[in-house]
Amino acid sequence: MGRVSRSFVVIGLGAFGSVVASELARFGNQVLGIDKDPRRVSMLADQLPSVAILDASDEGALREAGVDRYDVGLVSIGNDLENSVIAAMNLRLIGVGTIWAKAESRTHHRILSKIGADRVILPGLEMGRHAAQMLNNPAVQDYVALGNGFSVVNLMIPLRLSGRKLSDLHIDSGIEVLGMMRGTEYRSTRDDDPVLQTNDRLLLLGKRVDLTRFGDQL
Repeated sequence: MGRVSRSFVVIGLGAFGSVVASELARFGNQVLGIDKDPRRVSMLADQLPSVAILDASDEGALREAGVDRYDVGLVSIGNDLENSVIAAMNLRLIGVGTIWAKAESRTHHRILSKIGADRVILPGLEMGRHAAQMLNNPAVQDYVALGNGFSVVNLMIPLRLSGRKLSDLHIDSGIEVLGMMRGTEYRSTRDDDPVLQTNDRLLLLGKRVDLTRFGDQL
C-alpha cells in the first residue's frame, strides 16, 4: 500500500490532541487518531477517518497499524513524559517524515528537541504569549510568530482613522503590508491606496518591535 497523501497521525487524544485531529480531518486530510484509552478513541471514532487503540510506546504496534505510511506525526501524550518521548522516538524509527510533539514543561521540550522532533509545542506558554500580545494592544486581533523576531499581525483600524487613506498611516519601511480584510473579503493593497473603514484589518509583516511601535500609534 502506498503512502497516504496529506496524512497525519495524532498520538494522544486528550483535549489538545482531539481538537487537532478533528480539525485536520475537517480540513479534508487523512487522519489516524491513536490512544490507549478506549473511551477517548470511541469518542472520536465518528469524527476521524481512522482510529486505533494501542500503546504508542510499542514500535511493533505502530508498524502494524500502518503509521509508517503517514507523512506527519503529532505526539500529544499528556503528563506521561516517558511514553511521550518513546512515542516520538518510535515515529522517527519507523520513518514518519515530520514529527511534532506537545511538551508539558521546558525540560520535556528540551528532551523532545534533542531526540529529533521537528517542532515542539508548549501550549500554555504559546497561548500566554498570544494573549499578552493582544492584551498589550487592543488593535491587535491576532498574530503569528515566524521566528527570528518576525511576526504577522492582524491590526484593526479604529473609528478615528475611518476615511483616511492607507498611505496616511505612514507605515515604517521595515513593515510590509500583506493586504487588508474588509469583513470576510481579502483586498490586495499592492497597487492600491484604499480609503480605510472602521474595523478594516491590516495584515502586516515585520519585526515584533516595529509592529508593536506602529500598533501603539494607531
